[in-house]
Amino acid sequence: MTEFEPNSLRSYSQEDVQQILQLAIARQADDKDKEFSYELLLEIATELEISPESLNLAERDWRSQQSEIQQRRAFDSYRLTRFRKRFGNFAIVNGCLILINFIASGGLTWSLYILLFWGMAVGLDIWNTFQGKGEEYEIAFQKWHRKHQFKRTINTLLNKWFKALQA
Repeated sequence: MTEFEPNSLRSYSQEDVQQILQLAIARQADDKDKEFSYELLLEIATELEISPESLNLAERDWRSQQSEIQQRRAFDSYRLTRFRKRFGNFAIVNGCLILINFIASGGLTWSLYILLFWGMAVGLDIWNTFQGKGEEYEIAFQKWHRKHQFKRTINTLLNKWFKALQA
């Protein structure tokens, strides 16, 4: 397709339409904090001949995706915080052991073995922490997610119970 074709002869695939509209909206919205109302979203969908039911389903799917993205970010933050704590423990304990070994024998002997073996464990921890894809990541995420859902459910039940006792 060339730029000289009349507008009536131009045609686009659905994917092309999505990409063009996405670029147009990005250019129009210079202000990243600009928000669109639901009414405007509904009006745009109507002009694109998208039914309100399809729009509602798409919005529900989008909210679900955003929720999962937020949960994965929280999980990644949790893993990073846990790793930093373990690495801090590793550094402090091994630093002290190396210092004790150096003061006691004037050199480094047995403390290097501890540093080496514990260092291998830390290396594996680094691998597992920063590997953001794969089956092991999904299993760890699902386990973490279930644990937090269970905690949320217990907290909700306890809050309802305490409110009932106070009434």
